[in-house]
Amino acid sequence: MNSNNSKIPSRSMVVKYLEEAKMNNKGPWDQHSLCVGEAARLIASKCPDLDNDLAYVLGALHDIGRREGVSHMHHVISGYNFMKQEGYDKVARICLTHSFPNQEIHEYFGERDCSFEELEFIEDYITNVEYDDYDKLIQLCDTLSLTTGYCLMEKRMIDVALRYGVSEYTQEKWKACFSIKEYFENKIGTSIYNILPNVIENTFE
Repeated sequence: MNSNNSKIPSRSMVVKYLEEAKMNNKGPWDQHSLCVGEAARLIASKCPDLDNDLAYVLGALHDIGRREGVSHMHHVISGYNFMKQEGYDKVARICLTHSFPNQEIHEYFGERDCSFEELEFIEDYITNVEYDDYDKLIQLCDTLSLTTGYCLMEKRMIDVALRYGVSEYTQEKWKACFSIKEYFENKIGTSIYNILPNVIENTFE
């Protein structure tokens, strides 16, 4: 593990967290989480300044807030609080930042099912934190990962929009995701689709 990053859970702990979470919230969300983790690992492996193991763990646990049951925005603060309690500050941070590529709380897809105090905390946090490459990487991988694997970003975007609707903030959020994609493609010197498996099959099945 990269000593320059805060303590992170082992892969066996990642599995344990997800298995425990599934007991409270059935559904394929854990498969999506594992896909995000693997995509983050694959992309990080092409970036000399990123840690593969750290990237995997951050991706695999970005939605761990769903352990409390079915929710919308509340899963980001739930995951943050749980990972902070477990002593994993870097993972907690990703739980909050992964849904807001523009650091704008209103761009969240779905209901804002949080208390006033929680909304204030989320908005203050994402507004004032300086995103690093791990924040951006998990935002990117979240936008590429279905429950069954990887696809063109556009398919995942439409999948989410059809389930949760769109708003005046949707276009800017999508633009930010494409910008992050371009950033990492410049960083690794190739299309991200060249290093993720079965993109064609998952996109056009």
